[in-house]
Amino acid sequence: MIDVEKMNFKKLNGLIPAIIIDDSNNNVLMLGYMNEEAVRQTLEKGKVVFYSRTRQKLWMKGETSGNYLNVVSIKPDCDNDTLLIYTNPDGPACHTGAYSCFSNKTKQNISFMENLFDLVKRRKLEMPANSYTANLFRLGSDRIIQKVGEEAVETVIAAKNRNKKEVINETSDLIFHLFILLADQNIEIADVVENLQKRNKKTRGNKTKN
Repeated sequence: MIDVEKMNFKKLNGLIPAIIIDDSNNNVLMLGYMNEEAVRQTLEKGKVVFYSRTRQKLWMKGETSGNYLNVVSIKPDCDNDTLLIYTNPDGPACHTGAYSCFSNKTKQNISFMENLFDLVKRRKLEMPANSYTANLFRLGSDRIIQKVGEEAVETVIAAKNRNKKEVINETSDLIFHLFILLADQNIEIADVVENLQKRNKKTRGNKTKN
């Protein structure tokens, strides 16, 4: 992950800031401080360990609450005096019980969608035996297109019935099968996003002219 020997602990009298990020959505959860031993224990244990400036001792986040910060990856900045730590949190990161110390609500953003799409593409490449997604790829494009149509109809029916729970469920199914269709036709999410951005610019331009 990182070379601890290269980290610069001198600027803050033996400490470096550690910015904690939720790996599933890139939300900033909290800021803490680490000394060299805290960094080494974090790497060893796979859970974030801070140095408390008030108590002047090491402490593992979650050791009393159970809300551990499970390390996914650690990235130093260009000066090697600050860390970005991507985690899978077991619960709220803030001592107040809030999801984040910065009052941002938990949300899944485009990074989760990208991760899901990457998983779909891996299924296409690896074709594991017991995978529903891989089985659709085996059945071929016509079946994938058919499934997208079925899920679209079910989404429309749920919307017509104004059943919020079913609309969410069916929309989720539709998006997932659209991802399979895109992967089947070698289209990236970035291609769709770029197209939407172009449309948005055109729409804004037309409004300005009017």
